[in-house]
Amino acid sequence: MDLADGAVGMEDDLVDQLLLARGVPREDLARHRNPTLREFLPDPSEFQDMDTAAERLAQAVLTGEAVTIYGDYDVDGATSAALLIRLLRMLGHPAGYYIPDRLLEGYGPSGEALVRLAEQGSSLVVTVDCGAMAHQALQQARDAGLDVIVVDHHKCPVELPHAVALVNPNRLDEGDIGAAHGHLAAVGVAFLLAVATVRALRSRNYFETRPEPNLFALLDLVALGTVADVAAIHGLNRAMVSQGLKVMARRENIGMAALIDASRLSRAPVCSDLGFALGPRINAGGRVGESTLGVRLLTTEDPDEARAIAAQLSQLNEERRAIEAAVQEEAEAQLVTQHNRAVVVLAGNGWHPGVIGIVAGRIKEKTGKPSVVIALDADEETGNGKGSGRSITGVDLGAAIIAAREYGLLVAGGGHAMAAGLTIEAGRINALADFLDEQLGRAVSMAQAQQSMLLDLAVAPGGLKPALVESLESAGPYGVGWPGPRIAVGPVRLIKADIVGKDHVRMIAAGQDGASFKAIAFRAAESEMGQALLHGSRGRNLWLAGRAKIDDWSSRPQAELHVEDAAWAN
Repeated sequence: MDLADGAVGMEDDLVDQLLLARGVPREDLARHRNPTLREFLPDPSEFQDMDTAAERLAQAVLTGEAVTIYGDYDVDGATSAALLIRLLRMLGHPAGYYIPDRLLEGYGPSGEALVRLAEQGSSLVVTVDCGAMAHQALQQARDAGLDVIVVDHHKCPVELPHAVALVNPNRLDEGDIGAAHGHLAAVGVAFLLAVATVRALRSRNYFETRPEPNLFALLDLVALGTVADVAAIHGLNRAMVSQGLKVMARRENIGMAALIDASRLSRAPVCSDLGFALGPRINAGGRVGESTLGVRLLTTEDPDEARAIAAQLSQLNEERRAIEAAVQEEAEAQLVTQHNRAVVVLAGNGWHPGVIGIVAGRIKEKTGKPSVVIALDADEETGNGKGSGRSITGVDLGAAIIAAREYGLLVAGGGHAMAAGLTIEAGRINALADFLDEQLGRAVSMAQAQQSMLLDLAVAPGGLKPALVESLESAGPYGVGWPGPRIAVGPVRLIKADIVGKDHVRMIAAGQDGASFKAIAFRAAESEMGQALLHGSRGRNLWLAGRAKIDDWSSRPQAELHVEDAAWAN
């Protein structure tokens, strides 16, 4: 463990020091202490094609055209679609939606579906969280006379598909301001389109006889999609998530309120709840259930329907967990063949495509390497496989997958720095693994060399109090790109250490100051650290490092430590 240069100094209070340690210039501290849209929202017109997209959507509102929102089946796609549907409702214009089935249709817009929407009367389709790579499908839509606006955030090729507008901060021809927002999730890009559309309608005097929509009311959707899609929580994203959590606490969206209740949260959600409680339930519909459930929940105005859908998603989430556990066990059994790989590539016949992304994330956490998990068709010798990958900080997996597709190794593929998806012929998996090793080996080595844990604060056990946790949390919300503060607590001796759940190490630690606290190391029982905590710590002093949290399950809230690392003190 290394102590970060941002260790708390006497000249700064704790929050300022946390912000400074995360790269905030001293002169910009006030803006980052309370991140608001007023301070961080860019002019949407700075993004390529934004004005064209807004004008076309505004025209559809003014002329009463039939509009369909075509979303992806994950939580970013569901929240993006729900945001635009709710926006159009606020503008007095109903919109339909289309969410493809993960297993039957796969990722992204299909030409057949777009043509069918045109035949059913839609004259404008807005794709969200997909479309940047859909050259053939968008050409079919164009040939059918259907206008398509693409709202996406995934890596873009040099040659863009034909669309009325393609709004994506990761376009290669994006300007400096737009490109600086390449960390936005699709739902964040959709929110910018909403701002631009309202502005376009305002310029046409649309609001002379009707109130302007309250776009801030949509930020709960932005917060959920941004956090659950593991987008970097800094800059505009941090402002939108911060404000979105406040909107979520007001429970104005009936479906969101039902989702919170189904997640058994007895308080207003915090940032981590979006990624670990709410997001997985929305994702469960697309992974192992019905792909439209998330959009239906987040757009319904019927409380009974909302409760029913939220309950169904919770049940599907439990089913997803069981499927995931089985696939993960089989995937981990293959790790013995991956020791010399810079990128872990695992494949299995019969693995459920709906959980491979989650399993890839688990494998990444276990190995500390970018990981790709591939579900093979029934005929594993000649069929295709659907793959999902998760990366580590500093390694752009999406760019490597696009390069593999252009090299001819993949049927399809794309993504962004931290996550990617692909379709591959079974016989090319070994070649893909070799290609990824060659492409990313150096980047992985550099990223791993920089993986020492940096600490923001060291305290004695008596200093681990709820007031400290509240001070640390006030510099949030935290996530990828804006890491939550890590603290070291010690020296301590473990009074108790045992296993709870499947492989979590639960501890009670006591210090020389007479104070004691609870700690837990998640999914650590089989790790070297977990074994040392369970069997090798008796009678020895040690430091525990991790994230301080509030344990609010007891009658009186107490601080506890979620342990990520440990070191002997003597």
